[in-house]
Amino acid sequence: MKLFSKLYERVMQWAKHPHANRYLAGLSFAESSFFPIPPDVMLAPMSLAKPDKAWRYALLTTLASVCGGILGYLIGMFAFDLIEPWLHKLGYWSRYTETVEWFKVWGVWMVFLAGFSPIPYKVFTISAGVVGMAFLPFVLASAIGRGARFYLVAGLMVWGGERMENILRQYIDRLGWLMILVVIVGYFLWKS
Repeated sequence: MKLFSKLYERVMQWAKHPHANRYLAGLSFAESSFFPIPPDVMLAPMSLAKPDKAWRYALLTTLASVCGGILGYLIGMFAFDLIEPWLHKLGYWSRYTETVEWFKVWGVWMVFLAGFSPIPYKVFTISAGVVGMAFLPFVLASAIGRGARFYLVAGLMVWGGERMENILRQYIDRLGWLMILVVIVGYFLWKS
C-alpha cells in the first residue's frame, strides 16, 4: 500500500510552499504543548528540499518548540485543573504521576532528555509546570534538548542530500508502516 509515498510527495510540496516557515513554526509550537505530530515530519523534507536553509529551519523549529514548551509549562502551572480530568479519562494519570516522580529525582535532566528523545515532550512541559520546576533551567534544558534534536535532523538531511532523498523515496512506505507499528507497540507498553 503506497499511502506514505503519496504523503511524502505532498509534504515535499508543502516544504517548498512560500508559507512553509510559518507552518513549521506553528507545528513546532503546538507539538510542545498539545499537538501529537512532531515537527520532524516537516523539518526533514524542508531541509531536503532546501539544504541551504536547513540550519535556519532547525533554529526556527527549536525556537518555536521552546515557546510551545513554555506554553505547556504555563498550562501545567496555571491550568492543570482543566486537563486533570482528561488524564484520568484517557488513562494517563499513572503515567503523569510517574513523570512527576521522575522530576523529583532527575529534575531538569528529564526536560533535556524529553526534548531530545521521541518521548512526548508535551507531557514533560506540562509536568514541569505542575511541579514548579525553576523556569530558567526549564527553558535552557528545553533549548539544548530540542535544539540538539532538530539540528541533528537538519544535519542528517544536509549530509545525506539527494542520496538521502532517494533512499527515503524508495523506503518511505516501509518506514511509515514500521513507525506505525512502533507507535502502537510503544502505546501498549506505555499503558501497561
